[in-house]
Amino acid sequence: MNEAILKHDERAILALRALYRQYGYSSFKMSKFEEYDLYVQNKDFLVSDRVIAFNDTDGRFLALKPDVTLSIIKNTVDEADCVQKVCYNENVYRVSGSTHQFKEIMQTGLECIGAVDLCDCAEVLYLAGKSLATISDEFTLNISNMGIISAILDSACTDELFKKEIIRLIAEKNSHEAIALCKKYSICNDDASKIVALTTLYGGTELLGKVEELCCGNGEAQEAYTRLSELCASLAETDLADKIRIDFSVVNDMNYYNGIVFKGFVSGIFEDILSGGEYDTLMRRMGRTSKAIGFALYLDLLEALDKSRSEYDVDVLLLYAESNSLKQVMAKREELVLSGKSVSAQRAIPKRLRYKELVDIRGEADLK
Repeated sequence: MNEAILKHDERAILALRALYRQYGYSSFKMSKFEEYDLYVQNKDFLVSDRVIAFNDTDGRFLALKPDVTLSIIKNTVDEADCVQKVCYNENVYRVSGSTHQFKEIMQTGLECIGAVDLCDCAEVLYLAGKSLATISDEFTLNISNMGIISAILDSACTDELFKKEIIRLIAEKNSHEAIALCKKYSICNDDASKIVALTTLYGGTELLGKVEELCCGNGEAQEAYTRLSELCASLAETDLADKIRIDFSVVNDMNYYNGIVFKGFVSGIFEDILSGGEYDTLMRRMGRTSKAIGFALYLDLLEALDKSRSEYDVDVLLLYAESNSLKQVMAKREELVLSGKSVSAQRAIPKRLRYKELVDIRGEADLK
């Protein structure tokens, strides 16, 4: 297969499958359908709460799966002292952000479920970075820790509405409204300054010193900081060292996520293309006792790269006539393909086909 003529998502699928297998992740296959109740009970975990549902022939209410992680949790079991490492390539069904209509989206990713330790977390973060590297050399992996955010907020205020609002403002990097909200809830100056600092912290691992200052005097925050700093130190020893960013605007729902959370960004795409984290809290909600960490990469977003980086559908439009023999057309086509070019052989020029070069053999003498 000539990978040069594949689209970004097609190349990514091949590269990512090989990458994950190299690190011992086995392919996990699942049904397109799940019980609708699985998504109703965990709708806040989903990117969108809009789900395509239908009645099966036996009367069960099913849904086309909008998420893979929930299915993997449901269809695996805990094994003492073991870690299940699985990867997947699955279609999910969600409302598109661009068309606002349901769309079938190819999603790939991996999950670590079981007795997950620091080594497993470091491996998942590394594979998240390597996954981005298969797509583009220009990427960043932005890392945060919900444990730090949660501990700082718990120390400042117990009001759940305050926490929900302030997390939204942290995600938006909105320091102005964060200051106003802290005043509204009479948050003390020391706690308010720490919260506002979370909205502005962004940069390389040199910022860890400032993060440590925010955690000083808070036992839970200091424990979470130690975990974050150790993981960043492990990544600093790899080829991803200059791609790591500390970014506390990377937040997820504390009802599901409890520790390290991260997002991946690629130049040319104006939203995160990869998202993941530790979701032990979700495991508890689904009756599981083990830990978990994973990520998903949204391959539909790679369409933007195909559109921005290629002006053409094909390298060569090969025009032939009925007078040309099959042997002549095939010989010319193979000559062009073997030179590394993509070729569309046609008897007329399609109206919407974008091509770099026109090769016309309609007037050439037939091969002998």
